[in-house]
Amino acid sequence: MAAPVSIIGASGALGFGLAVRWGRAGIPVVIGSRDAARAEEAAERARAAVPDGDFTGAENADAATRADVVVLTVPFRNQSETLTNLKNVLREGQVLVDTTVPLAAAVSGRATRMLGVWQGSAAQQAAEMVPDGVRVVSALHTVSAGLLSDLDHVLDEDILVCGDRREDKQAVIELIGRIDGLRAVDAGRLEMARIAESLTPLLISINVRNKTHAGIKITGL
Repeated sequence: MAAPVSIIGASGALGFGLAVRWGRAGIPVVIGSRDAARAEEAAERARAAVPDGDFTGAENADAATRADVVVLTVPFRNQSETLTNLKNVLREGQVLVDTTVPLAAAVSGRATRMLGVWQGSAAQQAAEMVPDGVRVVSALHTVSAGLLSDLDHVLDEDILVCGDRREDKQAVIELIGRIDGLRAVDAGRLEMARIAESLTPLLISINVRNKTHAGIKITGL
């Protein structure tokens, strides 16, 4: 049986899209939300979309204890508070996949602009906040939440993965690869996340101008 994955903030668009895609791939998914009732409601929606999937709803702190890989899918404005609330439950050896992008929209600015993060990137900020022994991998910034949730849509794009330990990145690369149409690419150390995160506002700008949901592909690999 496949190892479970916990998704923090999975009642939101990106987290829910990942949940149903992984659920369809046969991976047990723990759907986390700040409110346990909302988490269970999202799990019910996921079961309706993927009747054969294994979905469980739980409050975020409970969800974070149930898997070795925990995916953080909250908006940047909630990242710090969420990680503070998880500090006592995340444990040594877990991998936290940070999908956060510090868009200026978090402070009522434009979604095509980035906020400056003192640590260099949202992922590096996360790495400073998690307990010792919890490793942060940055990924999943450029895939459309709407397209993930649309199970009839055929995905065909690459996902950049940044992290400081090869083993952690490989685990995340394999997990992403379970979603049909997504290819994960090792993009280097966690410090490269500042560049990967900045691709999101670029894609937002492209997508607004072309009325599409473009992703990225790395050629020559």
